[in-house]
Amino acid sequence: MAVTENIPMNGAGIVSPRGLYAMAEALPLVLSFRPNYQLRSIVLRVVGAAMVLSSTGIWLMPGEAYDPEMALIKIGISVFFLFAGIALMMVNDPDNHPDAYFDPIRRELRVLQRSGQGRPRTVLRRGYDSLGSVRFKDRSVELFEIDGSLLIRLPLSLGSTRKLLREQLSGLVPILS
Repeated sequence: MAVTENIPMNGAGIVSPRGLYAMAEALPLVLSFRPNYQLRSIVLRVVGAAMVLSSTGIWLMPGEAYDPEMALIKIGISVFFLFAGIALMMVNDPDNHPDAYFDPIRRELRVLQRSGQGRPRTVLRRGYDSLGSVRFKDRSVELFEIDGSLLIRLPLSLGSTRKLLREQLSGLVPILS
């Protein structure tokens, strides 16, 4: 509430362009790494769950009950299905994806990854002055090193996020067209 008190608004209570820039100056901008394909995530989870269920279901198949060679093969297949199914179900876990924070006060980019206990841990910290350039694409933003190599590519879902990020980085980082 205290942040919005000093933001210029017009008579209708809508934030003016100067107010939008003031908000961009005051608040950090957060971009999350999320899987772009929701269908892929759902399919992997369903296939993973089917593999976990089939690891126990293989023992319900009819066959000779006392064949030791077949029992050894069933154990190997069920252990493989169990671990592969668990891996497929966890591959797109949203808690495993890092978040990128663009801090206008410190003028730095921070990438935070959650640890096993849920605590954020900084995996990348770069000042805006150490970035080479930035390029805005249709649905992403790319940050480049000073030598021109790609540092990080972040997905952008909203046009307002693109505008706020462009305003925050303009004048500090060269923007490529």
